[in-house]
Amino acid sequence: MPEKQNTILALIPARSGSKRVPDKNIRSLAGHPLIAYSIAAALQSKIFKTVIVSTDSERYADIARHYGAEVPFLRPAKIAGDTSPDIEWVEYTLNQLRNSGQDYGYFSILRPTSPFRLPDTIRRAWHEFQAQEGVDSLRAVEKCQQHPGKMWVVRGNRMMPLLPIGPAEQPWHSSQYQALPEVYVQNASLEIAGTDVVFEERTIAGNILMPFFTKEFEGFDVNSNYDWDLAEHLVKTDQVKLPAIPQSPYTIQE
Repeated sequence: MPEKQNTILALIPARSGSKRVPDKNIRSLAGHPLIAYSIAAALQSKIFKTVIVSTDSERYADIARHYGAEVPFLRPAKIAGDTSPDIEWVEYTLNQLRNSGQDYGYFSILRPTSPFRLPDTIRRAWHEFQAQEGVDSLRAVEKCQQHPGKMWVVRGNRMMPLLPIGPAEQPWHSSQYQALPEVYVQNASLEIAGTDVVFEERTIAGNILMPFFTKEFEGFDVNSNYDWDLAEHLVKTDQVKLPAIPQSPYTIQE
């Protein structure tokens, strides 16, 4: 790892405009809003100088503060839309902090939709990142379940392989999963990068990325009603562990 200011900032994005699962970031899971588990995991990991929630909602900000995160400012609506890229709110947040005299060497994005990411998950990722030389960022990945070698692009009533590679006598789309090269897909649980990739390259990842292999349900991502139902089932049947939350459940103030 290149020498730089060895302070790391946790960034938890929580815009209020979710369409597939309305208000999913603050929907209750096991008695607390979903976002509470990412805040708790970040705080209990003990690696962050500051834990900040980036949101466009005063209500979300109140909930985040209740669980111990900082929300020094709201995210402008123009960078809080369905298609707003991450670089916009990350760049805005880091610039606002820098302008107020707060500078960090690194940042980690911890999305609220991964409630089963534990403090130890974050510590493990940070230690692995620190141990590497010459990397710009780390990103959580897991082995894909749907292999791209068996995916197709459809044009009218014809289709062609998404990945037209592999031996002609045994194309990937006609091979067993076990015979295909291992392919990993990123999940939403965790990213770490140096702030210089934002300030100098205007990207959240840079050019040289290292993998962080999540285990079991660490990378589980809640993005649909099916995911939500499954998350509740996993909790109720004790198949997963949630970060411990010391605060009492948030209640709406009248």
